[in-house]
Amino acid sequence: MTSVASTDKLSPQGSLQRGKACLRCRKRKMRCDGVKPSCQQCARAKKADACEYDDGKGKTRTQLLREKIDMLEKRIKELEDPDNLVPAMALYDPGQGSRHMSESSSSGYGSPPPPEMSLSPFGGMPADPASLCPSPYTQAESSQSPEHSWTNLPGLIRTSSPFTDVLYDDPAQTALQPTIDLARMLLDIFAPHQRQCGLETNIAALADSLTRPASEQRHPVLMNAIYLWACFVSRPEPLCQHEDYYLTQALSSLQDALRQGDHVLDIIQGSCLLTSYFFANGRMREGSYHLGAAVNLAMQYQLHQGLLFDRSSNDGPSTSRAASFPDPTSWERISTFWQVYNLDRCWSVVLQKPALIPDGPDAWSSINCPWPQEQSHYESAALEMEVSFQTIRAFFNGDVTPAGFSPLAIRAKASSVLQRAHHISLSWDPRTTSTDLMRDEIRVMDVTILAFLSSLLPLHQLDSALPETRRLVLTAYTLAHTATIHLYRRFAKDDPVSYDKCLQSASNIVGVCRLASGHDHGYLDPVIGHCWSTASDILLLELDRIVGSWGNPAELRGDIGTLLYALNSLSSKFPFLALAASKIQTRLAEL
Repeated sequence: MTSVASTDKLSPQGSLQRGKACLRCRKRKMRCDGVKPSCQQCARAKKADACEYDDGKGKTRTQLLREKIDMLEKRIKELEDPDNLVPAMALYDPGQGSRHMSESSSSGYGSPPPPEMSLSPFGGMPADPASLCPSPYTQAESSQSPEHSWTNLPGLIRTSSPFTDVLYDDPAQTALQPTIDLARMLLDIFAPHQRQCGLETNIAALADSLTRPASEQRHPVLMNAIYLWACFVSRPEPLCQHEDYYLTQALSSLQDALRQGDHVLDIIQGSCLLTSYFFANGRMREGSYHLGAAVNLAMQYQLHQGLLFDRSSNDGPSTSRAASFPDPTSWERISTFWQVYNLDRCWSVVLQKPALIPDGPDAWSSINCPWPQEQSHYESAALEMEVSFQTIRAFFNGDVTPAGFSPLAIRAKASSVLQRAHHISLSWDPRTTSTDLMRDEIRVMDVTILAFLSSLLPLHQLDSALPETRRLVLTAYTLAHTATIHLYRRFAKDDPVSYDKCLQSASNIVGVCRLASGHDHGYLDPVIGHCWSTASDILLLELDRIVGSWGNPAELRGDIGTLLYALNSLSSKFPFLALAASKIQTRLAEL
């Protein structure tokens, strides 16, 4: 039967006619006997189910899968912007707010367009934020918050509108604010997610300030950005319908704050929240714009120097250096700098572009801000200010300080390690850099990563840690192992040692990923999705290498499946990861 089935495909010389080999043999350039339903090559490799023929009579399973993925991606774009008439970026015009109220959140509200980015976060992904991965959630027709969806929320005052202008009697504050009950509910929703977007602030103090005069409250740019995130993380609950409204309010408040020139910390923190929001939704240009604004303000007001200034005036840095922490905002000033720093260092790697915050050898440009600590650390006693000089450079030189072991400091170190490893790898140029010098630099960085990993809380002790600390440590482990992949990946093709380093780090990332429960996925930093995608790429390369050999790919497929499940779980909250997950799924199906 087998010989008869294949006889009609053989040429007079006894070889298979051109184009008659199965797709797997054709891809791997192996000799195929053309036997159906599976050739001997596929059967020998235990890939009988993957043996497919393109005889022109119908589409293969792979082709049908690709077409289905393309159709789903197009449908997502249509749901985000049915008419494709709204540009990916739009300048914010305060005088035309009513006209823009009907725009969907995919328009780049308030963000001037920076230059085009030619590189994308995940290999072949398009760099256009409108095509990276639009939000799968349908947006409201109007950015004005829908009135009817608030009427049945528990614990709220039943009024004709959820917003009131009672709290802000300042004539300069023209934007309507939510009721106190609604504002407190949004703060409660946001509280467990604040470290997910890098914000360190006292949520209880924010809630208490809602009943105070406007002059004693935080600026609306920060409050509206928090409300925006509260609606965002509640997807797909009804609250997400109000994202457009709070996005509009946050951007409008940002313009007002910049004109007034006060509440600098609130502006920087609000800009960071907007940055995280845009990045998480795949709107990379808008996120890059707001990140650049936050970095410029942080440097202009010398947050990298760790100096104090009078928050009541918020008009600039003081030239005096205090010996203690008499001002309670010193903690917030320090934590605000590291919020900007983590965003800059991590997303510069994701977006494949240079970091923005300088760290030069001179006193003016070096980062001298002390390592961040918990707020309770500053409130427990009248602590002496830590005199810090060249904080990051000292860390890479091996200096150890007690303040550097707090969970927040560990998170900042992980960002530093990731960006430095990526920078070292990309800066290598055989035309200008000595090979021996490059090897030494890579070796030193590898030792630094290993030393950092050894300083972290052991993985088997994570169950005894607080949930927030546990997630920070999991993120730090993942970023550090990803740093090793970035350090060696460029040389892995020709150097077996570099390849093994990448493969081992990818396996370590899988082990850390298994420790994160499905509940944890809703509270992890979105940048961890890039790490999982990077590890998946390495494991897919290894899977492609061993397919057809004597190796058993089942365990490797299980590791990729673990990362793919985590990516899909995270992409339900952060749409920018959906396309990366679909690409991994497609590549896995082809192997």
